[in-house]
Amino acid sequence: MVSWLEKRWYQPDALIWLLLPLTILFWLLSAFRRLLFRLGIKRSIRVGAPVIVVGNISVGGNGKTPMVIRLCQLLKQQGFHPGVVSRGYGGKSPYYPYSLTMNSDPKLVGDEPVMMRHHIGCPMVVDPDRVRGAKYLIAEHKCNIIVCDDGLQHYRLARDIEILVMDGERRNGNGYLLPMGPLREGPWRMKTVDFVVVNGGVAQEGEYLMSLEPGQLVNVKYPSQTQSISELKRPAIAMAGIGNPERFFKLLATRQVKLKERLVFADHHPFKDGDIPDDLVLMTEKDAVKCRDFARSQWWYLPVSAKLTEQFKQRLLEKIHGI
Repeated sequence: MVSWLEKRWYQPDALIWLLLPLTILFWLLSAFRRLLFRLGIKRSIRVGAPVIVVGNISVGGNGKTPMVIRLCQLLKQQGFHPGVVSRGYGGKSPYYPYSLTMNSDPKLVGDEPVMMRHHIGCPMVVDPDRVRGAKYLIAEHKCNIIVCDDGLQHYRLARDIEILVMDGERRNGNGYLLPMGPLREGPWRMKTVDFVVVNGGVAQEGEYLMSLEPGQLVNVKYPSQTQSISELKRPAIAMAGIGNPERFFKLLATRQVKLKERLVFADHHPFKDGDIPDDLVLMTEKDAVKCRDFARSQWWYLPVSAKLTEQFKQRLLEKIHGI
């Protein structure tokens, strides 16, 4: 069902109008919730440190995770002590806030937080209540700036800067709200954020371009082993369980990787032994964190890092120092 919907979010199909009643209900509920905050019936809470929210208005595969990682690296370079709070989608932690370590289990905290924790080099917690999680980072880890992962619609957490990350090729799809389209909020929301960062494609006026730069292949079973993607000697199987698998396949194609098969899984798929062939397999880092316990020596993942424009970095730092 999700696959059927996703295809029609990005290509014309009159059948999507059958979902109009559900979209109207979604709009009414979300609009009513925003109204409660505007009237002060629900309250946005400040946590005692500047908050940067990195999120999106469309579901799946926008490039938010690499953006959070690069942002934390940038903040550390500027002398800040950042902390990251995430909802931990797909995880089932026994308690919250849950502090992540390098060895945290994706089943407890979600795949994206585990992947981020390996790169950000700063404290991170998962907590559906971002206010509670942010306060914990400040109190227990003395963080002096908070990065909220995927919290654009979490209005209870007061924020100082909003960064919206958008897939530059798919953009807003058909422009409709869920479930008729991929949007959590209408396109109007793009005009209220501080920065719109476009992942690939072409940045329009007022937007900032971000590109994803691939690194060396890393062995899933033996992470100390790496190789250049150009060193592959035979066709491989590519697999992806992310929001936009086609982006990963296109990236491999730009590196002239010969593929004999493409395997597509649902976003956040809980991989288990037997899901993946015992063959030369290339996967994303997000998928790899869930496959390490049963990995084969022929499985490799391709890490990517976000490259941001100097103009964006300069204006972001100006905004932060102005808080």
